[in-house]
Amino acid sequence: MNNLNEKQKMLLGEWYNSGDSVLMEDRKKCKDLCFEYNQILPSKIKQRKALIRNLFGKTGKMFHIEQPFYCDYGYNIEIGENFYTNHNVVILDCAKVTFGDNVFVAPNCGFYTAAHPLDAETRNKGLENAKPITIGNNVWLGAGCSVLPGVTIGDNAVIGAGSVVTKDIPAHVLAFGNPCKVVKEI
Repeated sequence: MNNLNEKQKMLLGEWYNSGDSVLMEDRKKCKDLCFEYNQILPSKIKQRKALIRNLFGKTGKMFHIEQPFYCDYGYNIEIGENFYTNHNVVILDCAKVTFGDNVFVAPNCGFYTAAHPLDAETRNKGLENAKPITIGNNVWLGAGCSVLPGVTIGDNAVIGAGSVVTKDIPAHVLAFGNPCKVVKEI
């Protein structure tokens, strides 16, 4: 018998009810913090960093996240040193999303850990699961990239603009496209 609550199921990658009151409250708190973050004057760097440190599960000392920025929970996001995102980045962090050191994310990128059942009847019950996303060190993601559940991108990889990353990308490569594929080694 499964005695796990919905949040525990979510964090373990099992099917969970996204309409659970605890998860809804967590998302509401996170959305309020994202709203607050996006309203801080861009010149108020210390205030912006303090809010992100409060929101994320782990941060390096040096990072910069351009506004607007959006996420679902915040506590499942870990960023390394010298992390940078440009405007309008979305991280749906129902599972852990981990970024290494020296990661550069261009505008309009999305990192999506949540997946829904293919069967409409099951999907309409509000069930989903989540798989972690891991981005290695020294990775650059071009504008408009989408990184899907369960993907790992290796160290020193470059992902071209507009890519939809559906499968793991090895280290030291240039990859792009829909679906994203390795084009050459770097």
